[in-house]
Amino acid sequence: MKSPQKAVILTIGLLICLGTLPSSQEDTLEALKSIALIEQKVMVPMRDGVRLATDIYRPKTDKPVPVILSKTPYNFNSWGDGKLNKQGFQQAYRTVKHGYAYAVQNERGRYFSEGQWDILGPPTTDGYDAIQWLAGQPWSNGKVGLIGCSSSAEWQMAVAALDPPGLAAMVPMGFGAGIGRVGEFYEQGNFYRGGAHQMLMTAWLYDYGFIQTFKHRPTFPPDMSREELERISRYFDLAAEIPEVDWSKALWRLPLMDIIKNLDGPKSVYEEMIQRKPNDSAWYKGGLYHDDMPFGAPALWLISWFDISISPNLALVNHIRSSAKDPEVADHQFAVIAPVTHCAFFGGSEEMSVGELNVGDARFDYEGLIFKWFDYWLKGEKNGVVKETPKFQYYTMGLNKWQSAETWPPANEEMAIFYLTSKGNANSVFGDGTLTPNRPGSEDKPDAFTYDPDYPVPVHGGGFCCMGSEYKAGSFDQRPIEVRNDVLVYSTDPLKEGVEISGPVEITLYVSSDAKDTDFTVKLVDVYPDGKAYNLDETIQRVRYREGYEKEVFMERGKVYKVPVSPMSTSNYFAPGHRLRIEVSSSNFPRFERNLNTGGHNYDEAEGVVAHNKVHHSKVHPSQIRVSIVKR
Repeated sequence: MKSPQKAVILTIGLLICLGTLPSSQEDTLEALKSIALIEQKVMVPMRDGVRLATDIYRPKTDKPVPVILSKTPYNFNSWGDGKLNKQGFQQAYRTVKHGYAYAVQNERGRYFSEGQWDILGPPTTDGYDAIQWLAGQPWSNGKVGLIGCSSSAEWQMAVAALDPPGLAAMVPMGFGAGIGRVGEFYEQGNFYRGGAHQMLMTAWLYDYGFIQTFKHRPTFPPDMSREELERISRYFDLAAEIPEVDWSKALWRLPLMDIIKNLDGPKSVYEEMIQRKPNDSAWYKGGLYHDDMPFGAPALWLISWFDISISPNLALVNHIRSSAKDPEVADHQFAVIAPVTHCAFFGGSEEMSVGELNVGDARFDYEGLIFKWFDYWLKGEKNGVVKETPKFQYYTMGLNKWQSAETWPPANEEMAIFYLTSKGNANSVFGDGTLTPNRPGSEDKPDAFTYDPDYPVPVHGGGFCCMGSEYKAGSFDQRPIEVRNDVLVYSTDPLKEGVEISGPVEITLYVSSDAKDTDFTVKLVDVYPDGKAYNLDETIQRVRYREGYEKEVFMERGKVYKVPVSPMSTSNYFAPGHRLRIEVSSSNFPRFERNLNTGGHNYDEAEGVVAHNKVHHSKVHPSQIRVSIVKR
């Protein structure tokens, strides 16, 4: 059975390629002891008296040193699992070797940290207090940097809004779950996309142990010494044993709000969160970062083309660059965008694949850039990193090379419009759907399909994580999906010249239905001359939120509505002979929850109704996509 602590190896802390470090756990620990002073289970006090368990590794020197902090809800306490501990010790070894103290701290209510845990509830003040405490230690030079991927990154934005003393720079990786609202995106910590629930959050809340330790867990007396806590942690790490779940079956259960209950999980925050709407006031009371908040730190953002929320991630970087009041902060936001899945930055080879798509040699010296970044901001080294590093470094698939720009999208891009057209039979790859730069004529021949919530279009790759081994993220040949009659397929003619699309992909659909509410999904696809069709990004829009997430407006039978769909993003070169394609349907399950089409709450319903949906394309109803084409 795969334990939660094994599962988080790919996401916890500072994940770097560690080269020739000692191979065994014991050798790594001995190497670390040779260069570092080690203090484990240091109970760092918060403003309300709660103490957070922190392991600190710092160089053997009398000179003050800067600190790199990784704050996490995951388990770093186990000494019994060699693979996990070896990696944790290697993280500490590499950081100390670079002249930094390395601190890894559990969130409140997790493992040896005191207090009550709540997802994204208390990290704002706790993060502030932890940074202030570390900056004030006699062995610290007063400067703290933040690093981490996924849950070790998502708390960083909200604490940066408080601009705590000592916070000098940060490196958030795979950070989408920390974004609440930014611009047109109301994802609220990856809980939604286009108003539809992203079901990875259901699986993640259960599978990674959060539910199991939410309210009931062992605690220790406040007067227990650090040495006693350290000894206990070597054989008793407080990690809950969680029954293995087959998510390919569990996520089908209805109603949605009872999925964890039906797995015998205890009542928790999930049942409350699933009832919130995308603009519920409760989202604005926790630790999410929203675009009406300030931002107070230079940041190096690591982003993935096949992660959960690529478009909101890029929107956040641009928002901070344009809105931060401190010019030093606004001018020092840098991003690296890689062709990988969630938190899979490090490692790689000359021939890399993301899913089934070969992306060539996409290796990048993340470690070198990260430490050069921290050396500049935490040590004051004039190493040229902020002058020599482009604001955006991004990997263009198809060209299979790294490129750079000072803005996103690149300044030399132009938006091009492709209109959806057909003779009314765009169903499946065998239909007559096309994408054309020519605006359609006046005649409307809509494409109709039946969406049955009991027979949804299955997920086949894409940008997600955390739904078990049954579902693989990345890029895969979509032809098994495109044979379905409830998938509308629109393609350009084979391209005579290559086209690079780098930037946002915007979609506007004109739709009608006999249901009060339904969803429309869109998938961006690169079609190769041999017919293989590789997904690049995907999205969804719940029609009731077509006029914004502040209100719900339901449909009337047969009436045509303009629906702006939540945008996508990519950087891909469509070579000569390739075709640009989109797929339109009403489901992509369990990437997104199924809309039961009733117009009800959806989360508390056990039965749905069949929706007969149409996509219109005419002079009056010009359904279209707008893509960012780079001019050369």
